[in-house]
Amino acid sequence: MIVYVADVGQAIDFYERSFGLSRRFVVDSYGELETGTTTLAFAAFELADSNFDGGAQRPAPDGRPFNVEVALVFDDVPAAFEHAVASGCTALAEPSVKPHGQTVGWVRDPFGTLIEIASPITP
Repeated sequence: MIVYVADVGQAIDFYERSFGLSRRFVVDSYGELETGTTTLAFAAFELADSNFDGGAQRPAPDGRPFNVEVALVFDDVPAAFEHAVASGCTALAEPSVKPHGQTVGWVRDPFGTLIEIASPITP
């Protein structure tokens, strides 16, 4: 998954601080975080502009979230949620237990990305 942002280094720093992720590498307009089997990466809007006509849509921080989210799994969802908000995320939906037993809450990062903070799903 690649999230387009205005400042890749700033996004990497924020996700390290807010969610405890580790950087894999950062080069100019692109960077990746260690997240397990799926890579979470950030690329500069300028890269999108050079890759395809019109580039990528920039999210409005106070607008409705786009149709995708980054889902991060934590054993202690309420603590991870509170840490994310204290680190600069905007709370969108407080953690709650869903009918299937998973605890889920949503925040928006300072770059406009929708983030689901969830417990592991247990079958």
